[in-house]
Amino acid sequence: MFPYKTSFLLNKSEKQPLYLQLANQFIKYIKEGKLPSGTKLVGSRTLSEMLNLHRKTVVACYEELVLQGWAESIPKKGTFIHSSLPMLHQQKFIDELPKENKKDIGFAFYTDEVLGDVYSNPKEDWMYINDGISDTRLTPTDEIARIYRRIAGRKSIHKHLSYGSTFGNETLRDVLVDYLNKTRGLNILKENLLITRGSQMGIYLSSQILLKEGDKIAIGETNYASSTITFQHHKATVITVSVDENGIDTNEVEALCKKHQIKALYITSHHHHPTTVTLSAERRIHLLNLAKKYNFAIIEDDYDYDFNYNHAPILPLASHDVHGNVIYIGSVCKTVAPVFRIGYLIAPKKFINEASKLRRIIDRQGDALLELTFAEFVKSGDLDRHIRKVMKIYKTRRDLFCDLLQQECGNFFQFKIPKGGMAVWVKLKEKYSWKKINKVAHKYNLSIPNVERYDTFDVGHNSIRIGFASYNEEEIYELIYRLKQTMTELIMKEKFS
Repeated sequence: MFPYKTSFLLNKSEKQPLYLQLANQFIKYIKEGKLPSGTKLVGSRTLSEMLNLHRKTVVACYEELVLQGWAESIPKKGTFIHSSLPMLHQQKFIDELPKENKKDIGFAFYTDEVLGDVYSNPKEDWMYINDGISDTRLTPTDEIARIYRRIAGRKSIHKHLSYGSTFGNETLRDVLVDYLNKTRGLNILKENLLITRGSQMGIYLSSQILLKEGDKIAIGETNYASSTITFQHHKATVITVSVDENGIDTNEVEALCKKHQIKALYITSHHHHPTTVTLSAERRIHLLNLAKKYNFAIIEDDYDYDFNYNHAPILPLASHDVHGNVIYIGSVCKTVAPVFRIGYLIAPKKFINEASKLRRIIDRQGDALLELTFAEFVKSGDLDRHIRKVMKIYKTRRDLFCDLLQQECGNFFQFKIPKGGMAVWVKLKEKYSWKKINKVAHKYNLSIPNVERYDTFDVGHNSIRIGFASYNEEEIYELIYRLKQTMTELIMKEKFS
């Protein structure tokens, strides 16, 4: 007989009712095969006495099991485990087996090494070198929250709580069209703009529409890693082009077009990612002419347009495009905070229509309340006020970071002070491995995530992108100190090994 008295552990202090606790434990034993199909359960009065429960609790448990299909009540005979339940075949794990031999999944699926590893949670007291992100402590959360509450409290808000347009919220699209036309020199209509959840979605949608397996896309020899992964994941043929102090080499692009049919070119023209250089005016015009001549799309990722410390922002390629070759991508994620997934994809109307159809099957629509909030945030001038505030702070941090990096680590690194953005492109003077540097850095609670992508000194790279914007002054001092300690120890090891 099944050991009812010792098999059930019930906790009266839990929020879950006792009859459900009991029912769930019955189900567990049924699935484990300890109460097989057809087993007669003891009467409700008997079980209530065994477990010191009110009989109504046991009756409610049995009724729940019947309702869920685990048991059946047969008049004048009693309650039984349902006779039609199949046996659930379970894998028995043996603790002595090596971990890799323990089966933890019961189906086959495809993996893609191109996608890389997932991010792990950061450890306390550690510093993580990033490639240029905003300081979330400066996010105007109070202003955003006030707007959100005000919008959520409107009597008419219910109409925004159902399914909406796959193009994004109409109000935000109107506001962004006006704002981007004024600040970026664009000449677009609402039909040219699709709201996305950040720029990465814009890159993904564009690659899905533009590229099929084997189609060729040109990128910089150094390039924004996430975009490269996106194109490779889509099985496009990625061809690299040199990048120098004037940006991507358009003469190489032209030579490439004469040999191959290029479907698209991806570029971060304002501050090239990762090197931070700006595409020169001459090359901008040359690139637009090439796109028209050879009929390829330019995917322009303008990820940090707002952050310039030495001059006014340079207008994007999209502002000079008169032939419909440029797909313009941007977001407020870098400007305000990464958590606010508000971005935009700008292109000819037919392309935007296709993007909206594709977006429907991967995300359906955005967060209408958040989009309405940012429509008001932009329209009220709060966004521009925030940009002016953080610009001053980030410039101070850039200057301090670069001064300290030169003073304390000038023997190890060489770099140019960036004119804008939130990161510095730092080159090692010696051909050390960044993987080896990262290993030593761990002793000082310093980490370089995704370090593998930086070990490319064999092609003249040997550089890393180090963000400064997310650190306050005290943290910048600490970061440089840990970096100096790391490099000093590494060099001593190399010298005496």
